[in-house]
This record gives sequence, structure tokens and C-alpha cells, in this order.
Amino acid sequence: MSLDFDSARLHNPALTADHEEWRTQLRKFIDTEIAPYFNDWDEAGALPPELWKKAADVGLLQLGYDEKYGGISEGIDLYYSMIVNEELARVGSGGGIASSLLIHGIGLPPVANFAREEIKEEVVPAVLSGDKRISLAITEPSGGSDVANIKTTAVRDGDYYIVNGSKTFISGAMSADWITTAVRTGGEGAGGVSMLLVPTDLEGVSRTKLDKKQGWWVSETATVYYDNVRVPAKYLLAEEGHGFLVIMNNFNGERMAMISCMEACARVCLEEAVNWARDRKTFGKPLAKHQVIRHKIAQMKQRINCTQGYMQIVARSIVDGTPNYGDIANLKVQASETMEFCAREASQILGGACYLRGNRVERIYREVRVNAIGGGSEEVMRDLAASQYGL
Repeated sequence: MSLDFDSARLHNPALTADHEEWRTQLRKFIDTEIAPYFNDWDEAGALPPELWKKAADVGLLQLGYDEKYGGISEGIDLYYSMIVNEELARVGSGGGIASSLLIHGIGLPPVANFAREEIKEEVVPAVLSGDKRISLAITEPSGGSDVANIKTTAVRDGDYYIVNGSKTFISGAMSADWITTAVRTGGEGAGGVSMLLVPTDLEGVSRTKLDKKQGWWVSETATVYYDNVRVPAKYLLAEEGHGFLVIMNNFNGERMAMISCMEACARVCLEEAVNWARDRKTFGKPLAKHQVIRHKIAQMKQRINCTQGYMQIVARSIVDGTPNYGDIANLKVQASETMEFCAREASQILGGACYLRGNRVERIYREVRVNAIGGGSEEVMRDLAASQYGL
């Protein structure tokens, strides 16, 4: 039996022939349009603009959105999007591609679910066609995980909101045409938070690229500044004071995307380690014949299996409409720890070869921390899980 990216995937009885056909078509697209060029794009710190239109042509951008706005929703469930993140991870990116090409996956749902109809018609089709881009701005320089205490303000002035403040670590912000932004419209705490869609061509919006990053080089991460920006009130999402609910509604989809990506990255590390261990010889025999290396590989597979099993249970509960948010939080921690363990062990097996740029394991290792922090840090996830369990 071989041990590679595909064979290390446990059988999932929930996946149908349609799911696997989607995987096949998506893999052809990724292997043709992304994989051969991704290392150069990562070094350059940006994806080519034409990739969005190509992704739209194969249905990648539209997946899961209402067909009324150009989406593809008939028969689409959570497993389709999990396959997307899994296949993108094969390139050796722990979310770098998704945090740029698919950043609308967190920026667009608040619009699609909570905006006025006229705003949906303005924004959603343009993003799904690849003509326009959108990102999400929650994190601020003063803190990231404490969403209830954001400081960016939006003060009502007739038919406008006057927005002042800043956001940072915002993926895809440099090229976004709209930024779905968490603002404070009321008093302290979660009840004072609202969500506002901010067109980036408005006067007073500026962006600075953060290009000194450990990982996710290709994601065009930025700090966004709002200086007396007059945003038409029609861009308010949901109602004033309901922003925290909009944000929380968005988080679990983001976390499941990260989870499926991290688990797949762990399998990339396993595949690279196994291939190297079979080919590389030390002390007169292949690395794979040394007990210490064999044990490392066995432990990697053990942790990957555990993560996959947990993923299947959590995904099934979401599809069935009975999600347990504590389990989603704990699963994110499980996935980030598994990714980190496998990246470390694969790096040890590859040795100096892994220290050179352009290696899938090297890139994944650099992206461990952003996955462990983004979408809710491991510590916050554990605390959330504990609260869901009644503690």
C-alpha cells in the first residue's frame, strides 16, 4: 500500500460520486493553472489578476451562493467547499491561496445574507464573476480575538455613516473593491457592534501592504485606514447593533475552511516525508528502514487519522443542521496541532532539503502560526469550547 496525499485520506461515506467528480475537475484546474506557477507568485507576494476570471470559469468562486446572483447552489453542501480547501492545499500552501483568491468566502457571506436587496445585486454577482473583489475587516491594531471591543467607529449623519479607525492583518485588502467592516455604532460591548460594507473608492479609505510576513506571502495582507469616510447608510448589513451576530455567523464557516486546509497540509507533509525517506539513503540503507524515521511517519499518520475522523463527525453534524460549536472550536485546535506536528516531523526527515525555499514543507511550516491564530487562536478556541460545554 502506498502512503501519499490521496491514500492517506480516510474513506468518508458521506462523499458521493458528484463530490469526487468535483474533486477531479478542480484538481485538473489547480494542476494546470496554479501549481506550476504558485512558487513564483508566492515570492512575488500576489496572485495574477486574471486568475479570478479563470477560477470563475470553473465555478470555483460561485460555489454555494444563490443562483439568483450567479452562484452555484443546487445540490451543494459543506463537503464541496472542504474539497476546495483540501485540493488547494496540495500546492503546499496552508491557506495562502484561499486567503487571496477565495477571500470572498469570508467577506461576501455577510453581504449575501444580511444586505439590502439592492446591495446584494450590486455586489454579489460582480464578486462571483471575478470582476470585483471583497475582503473582511475585523481585527484591529489594539486586538484581534476580542471582537466585542472593537474601536473603529461609525457615526450616523443623515443618510451616511462617518467611519473612523483602522483594521490590520486584513487578507486580500489591497485589491478589494469592498471591505466588509466591523464598526462600533453604539455603546460598549457586543451590543454596540455593527457591520458596514465600505466601498474602497470612497474618499478617506487608504491601505498599507504588510509584506514582512512569516507566511501567506501571496495574500496581500494590509492595514486599512478609515479617515472620516462617508459611507452611504444603505451599506449597513443587518441592523445597527447586530454586527456581533453577523460576525459569529461567519466564523464557523471560516474555521471549517481552515480546518480542511490544515488537515490536507498535514497530508502534504506526510507525502513529502515518505517520498524522501524511501529515496534518501543514510548509513547504507534508506531512511525509511531506520526505526526512528518509521516511528515519525507512523505518528504523523496517527494524528492525521484522528483529525480526519473528528472532521467527519463535525462536518456531518453541520450538514445535518445540528452543529456543536464547541466541537468546531476544538477541531480547529486539533487541526492546527496536527499540521504543526507533521510540518515539524517532515522537516526533520527532509533535513537541509526542507530549509530551502520552494519546498512544500518549508512553505507549510512557515504558515503554521497564521493558521493556529487566524479565525480564533488556539487559546480562544479552547476557551470557547469550554464555554459551550457549560463551564
